[in-house]
Amino acid sequence: MDPDTVFVIGLVLAAFSIPAGVSAYSESRRPVSGMVSLVVSGCMMVYASRLRPGGYALADIPEVFFGVVARMIP
Repeated sequence: MDPDTVFVIGLVLAAFSIPAGVSAYSESRRPVSGMVSLVVSGCMMVYASRLRPGGYALADIPEVFFGVVARMIP
């Protein structure tokens, strides 16, 4: 997989982990699954940033995200 795809998967996983963590916290449970997925997504984004020369700037994220989505849709 190229670094852009890994970065976008990590970004989507991070977006899904936040509601899971908040839900567990609001029900007085430990937010283990939300925190584990947040750590995994962070590791994926750091790994992708290290693979790509120059890394990712904040302004590059929408272009990378929609580029990966455009490649996935036939």
